[in-house]
Amino acid sequence: MEYPIILVPTGSDTYTFPEGYQTPWDQVQIRVTEKLSPNLFVLHGSEGLDRLHPDASGGRVMVLFGPDGVLLVDTQGRQVADKTLAAIRTFSDGPIKVLVNSHIHPDHSGANAFFANQGAVIFGQENLRLDMINPQDVNGQPASPRHPAAVPVVTYQYDASTPGKPAVTLHMNGETVDFIPMMPSHTAGDTVVRFRNANVIYIEDFYRNVGYPYAAQRRGGSIKGMIEAIDLFQSIAGPDTWLIPGHGTLIRKDDLLPYRAMLVDILARVTALRDEGKSLEEVLAENLTAPYEQTTQGDTRRSKDRFITAVYDEVKDFPPIVNGSRTMPTHP
Repeated sequence: MEYPIILVPTGSDTYTFPEGYQTPWDQVQIRVTEKLSPNLFVLHGSEGLDRLHPDASGGRVMVLFGPDGVLLVDTQGRQVADKTLAAIRTFSDGPIKVLVNSHIHPDHSGANAFFANQGAVIFGQENLRLDMINPQDVNGQPASPRHPAAVPVVTYQYDASTPGKPAVTLHMNGETVDFIPMMPSHTAGDTVVRFRNANVIYIEDFYRNVGYPYAAQRRGGSIKGMIEAIDLFQSIAGPDTWLIPGHGTLIRKDDLLPYRAMLVDILARVTALRDEGKSLEEVLAENLTAPYEQTTQGDTRRSKDRFITAVYDEVKDFPPIVNGSRTMPTHP
């Protein structure tokens, strides 16, 4: 049998949501969407219900299972934790042993405490842990730290002198699994996860082919870091390696190149406009993403404006990362 087996194609329709729409999490179903090897499956949520991720609700969860128990990459959100576990139980009754977080966003780590209570030991970057226990204010209001059970207990750091080197390697269920800390790209606490035997790497959210790029700058991400991450994958992924983004469709490393070219192009054009003294509003009015609209699935005004705003903020007076996060300017 040839893998991957695509059971549920990622949604390709254009979705619209009314003002004030709230995701009906009670309607979201969690299901196996891809089988990457006989014991490496992917879970994802229903399409068309999540305003932030209309192609498939929440983020992907990868599940390695077998006689050594279950290893999870990410958890989905807390709202569907029971459904995520129920989906796992359709193909494995093994104990939940290991959970690694690709990054902090709640569609990937929101059910950490739930799975810790199932027995999972949580791994993640130290920056991710710091951001969980010392969260930034939200709209000027103090944010609550994550529940202690949700915080990684095994941490590691990105080492700029050895990019691409695994911080942790596990031998489990016939697989060799590498946890590879990334430079600040989507966030300052990113980890990609390589399954050597399956020739698969979970690349989380520094790349997406639904909507425009999203560098979570408050979490320490950056557009330039995303370019660095793409460049790193030219060396750590082979031509036949399947790359699994947190959102969107499965890709090969060559598929990263047009995405990189767009990042470089937009970065250069925004830099030139800001050097001319253009305001953010003037730069947004230039519609710099127009050349990419025909090839960008899930193109929305919110997605493109968020992308251009991030680039605009990054090209001048970019604040440093402190405790896994960055204090960004506030736009009216």
